[in-house]
Amino acid sequence: MSLVRVHNFSISLDGFGTGEGQTSELHFGHAGDRLHQWMFATQWWQPGGSSGVDDVFVQRFEPGIGVEIMGAGKFGHPGWHEDPEWKGAWGPNPPFHTPVFVLTHHTRPPIEMEGGTTFHFIDASPAEAIDAAREAAGGRDIRIGGGATMIREFLEAGLVDHMHVVVVPILLGRGKRLWDGLEGIEKDYKIEAVSAPSGVTHLTFTRTAA
Repeated sequence: MSLVRVHNFSISLDGFGTGEGQTSELHFGHAGDRLHQWMFATQWWQPGGSSGVDDVFVQRFEPGIGVEIMGAGKFGHPGWHEDPEWKGAWGPNPPFHTPVFVLTHHTRPPIEMEGGTTFHFIDASPAEAIDAAREAAGGRDIRIGGGATMIREFLEAGLVDHMHVVVVPILLGRGKRLWDGLEGIEKDYKIEAVSAPSGVTHLTFTRTAA
């Protein structure tokens, strides 16, 4: 059976996956792009970038993935559903290149983008979303894209098989946190940590056998 995976999800030292005050201009709120500078410096992102440990991890984002599931907040800013022409915060050629299921209470017809990405808008529980994604994935894995609130809901439901979290050495103080309510989650996973010269720490969580 296909696996459910999280990749390259960046959080601050105090556990925030996005900042406060998300708008159409500030997709990550007051955090800006500080959570993702480590990624922008890699060869995966730009020619001539780093080919070290950060690049090794970020390269795992795409192989084997058949579908992404993301929350409404990752797709766009608060209120995006009021604009019927809005096509998301990721430009005309989003970096997903698969079907993407957007979990939202404001459903609309699918939007086909360049590069193989098609956004499908569904109002579903985490388990229902996994069932729909698995049918569309064609035997490949399912990536849970975020944001923090949505990943937390999938973790609470016991649906995540593998997770890669990047701890960035900044303090945000406010926004949306990943770990709230997940006390004891370490009991369900084998956890490994790798430090990078960029200053970030890569944490991998691999579900242990029951």
